[in-house]
Amino acid sequence: MLGNIVTGLAVLAPAGMLADLATGLNVGIHEAGLLVTYGAVVLCIGSPVMAWLTTRIDRRVLLVATLAVMAVGQTLSAFAPNYATILIVRVAMLTIAAIFTPQAAAAIGLIVPEKERSSAISFVFLGWSLAVAGGLPLITFIATHLGWRMAFGILGAAAVVVALLSYFALPRGLQGKPLSLLSFAEIGRSKRIVSILLLTLVQTSGQFTVFIYFAPLLVALAGADATTIGGFFALYGATGLLGNIIASAVVTRFGIERTLAGCLAAIVIGMALWAAGAGLPAVMGIGVGIWGLGFASINSMQQARLAVAAPDLTSASIAMNTSILYVGQAIGSGVGGALFATGHVHLVGYTGFALIVAAAVLLVFTWQQRPAAQR
Repeated sequence: MLGNIVTGLAVLAPAGMLADLATGLNVGIHEAGLLVTYGAVVLCIGSPVMAWLTTRIDRRVLLVATLAVMAVGQTLSAFAPNYATILIVRVAMLTIAAIFTPQAAAAIGLIVPEKERSSAISFVFLGWSLAVAGGLPLITFIATHLGWRMAFGILGAAAVVVALLSYFALPRGLQGKPLSLLSFAEIGRSKRIVSILLLTLVQTSGQFTVFIYFAPLLVALAGADATTIGGFFALYGATGLLGNIIASAVVTRFGIERTLAGCLAAIVIGMALWAAGAGLPAVMGIGVGIWGLGFASINSMQQARLAVAAPDLTSASIAMNTSILYVGQAIGSGVGGALFATGHVHLVGYTGFALIVAAAVLLVFTWQQRPAAQR
């Protein structure tokens, strides 16, 4: 979980300090947002490729080494002299960071009993919720008061600490089933898995159309200051944490499909309120709070669906899901950035909402009642 906090902030940290990065690097908000977009493109390619290339490496060694690379990347970012340098550093860092989230989930599958796997995966993904709940508001505060370089420096130090903790906490000899390129070909032939991955793509695109530009959108639509922006990030992350805890607690009773539907319903309602309430901070805040209940838990449920759909392909399918998630981040941040750059700030929320509704329709048409029909 701590490793996913570090990974989440490695990916999302620029979203918490877009204005400071834009000013410090002498670029526009859109260009600053591309630090996330380009990183997501690298992650979407790197996740399955690195899963294949590192399939025979002990998970403990792999995860610790990945955290060490993130520590170096964040530290170098703190000293980057210009936009081009920080972009190159982030692309290189995130190429390796792509390993962590899917392989952490796969490693959990090697440690816990099968009946506890869904809840354990949800727990691991709490790290992403905590990254948003506590990490992004802290990043916003640090960047505002101490500068963006200090923010990257602190992230580098945090990655070192978590790497050391992981080294001493994880057991030796965590070795999963070796992957081959045929594993990914088999995934492509499974209609069930492809439908799950498509849902990940659409819902992530919808959420990240808005999320990456939270800060500038709040300024443009509601005249928010840094404290208010930090509060919105904290609310979003806190309810995301709560949503993941709830999902982990109820998934055994209600099943993965129903729990997933509840997560998606929260996102639909929350994003509708955000879009319709543009300019009204109270309404936007309520929307963000409801939306947050589903933003992280939906990904946990998607991972659990993949683990159930094809247990022998879990490592590969989760790597593909993570890759698709990053594709969605790239698409969403690209669409949101383009709308923001052209002055269509009110359309950002409605565009994200439309994509989430499309994801809900997709879930309806791919609903599965019985495990017997998984493939």
